[in-house]
Amino acid sequence: MKEKSKDTGLHNSLVYIRHHWQLYVIFILPAVLLTVIFRYIPMGGIAIAFTEYNPIRGILGSEWVGFEHFNRFLSSPDFLRYLANTLKLSVFGLLWGFPAPILLAFLLNRINSSKIKQKIQLVLYMPNFISVIVLCGIVRILLSPTGPVNLFLGTKINFMTMPEAFRTIYIASGIWQGAGWASIMYTAALSNASKELKEAAVLDGANIIQQIKAVEWPAIKDLVLIQFIMSVGNIMSVGFEKAYALQTDLNLSASEIISTYVYKKGILDGDYGFSTAVGLFNTVINVILLISMNFVVKKMNDGKGL
Repeated sequence: MKEKSKDTGLHNSLVYIRHHWQLYVIFILPAVLLTVIFRYIPMGGIAIAFTEYNPIRGILGSEWVGFEHFNRFLSSPDFLRYLANTLKLSVFGLLWGFPAPILLAFLLNRINSSKIKQKIQLVLYMPNFISVIVLCGIVRILLSPTGPVNLFLGTKINFMTMPEAFRTIYIASGIWQGAGWASIMYTAALSNASKELKEAAVLDGANIIQQIKAVEWPAIKDLVLIQFIMSVGNIMSVGFEKAYALQTDLNLSASEIISTYVYKKGILDGDYGFSTAVGLFNTVINVILLISMNFVVKKMNDGKGL
């Protein structure tokens, strides 16, 4: 009976849509047009990567060079350095930054007082609303030779000129800015954890770690996996603005990444074809990593992935 009623309901819905298709077109058409105009048509610009692009002649009028720009980038003596710097920032940022909001959500979930919890959350969320450029300015002031950090340590070290310190500065400031905001999803998911199971675990003498493992972790496991897959898929997409704003001539050996290199070659040097090829290479690596990680997670998680 239930299957019959479902089939009847589906048939009625299809009949209604067929009779009133104009209404659906009116509502869907703007979204489709916006998606096509601003998402798909600009993808034609990828062709610039295969041409010696001249803005006056346009894409079709520019000389076709094939994979010359890709070969030029891959054979560059600095290619491995740019790739290594990008991967190091991304991988270490993922290893240190990804668990931070999860741990923060677990800690927030232990707070019983809603008023205290709201105040703590407000403090944790506030850094997310600071712009990247302002954040970089704060970091530069804090780590300057006359800044608070050096005054506290009793030294006069200019941390911003040290290549070995750049990665730590970049990742630590990112965690401080984004961990609180990123914990919102996990905190919301933890609210769905069974309170009865948690109370039962407490009565059975389970400690905090055991409670998290048995009750709270299953509530956010799927969300964590999805976020992890998406993070790995964006592993090459290191934020250009922050890396460029924290970059100095002396820390260039560690701070020059693919996105800053694309900016310099494309905007500053006007080498549009080459910069587009480098950006396309970066995107292709991201897609490959996303598909590969999704495949691995599916194998490890009983077929569950994106």
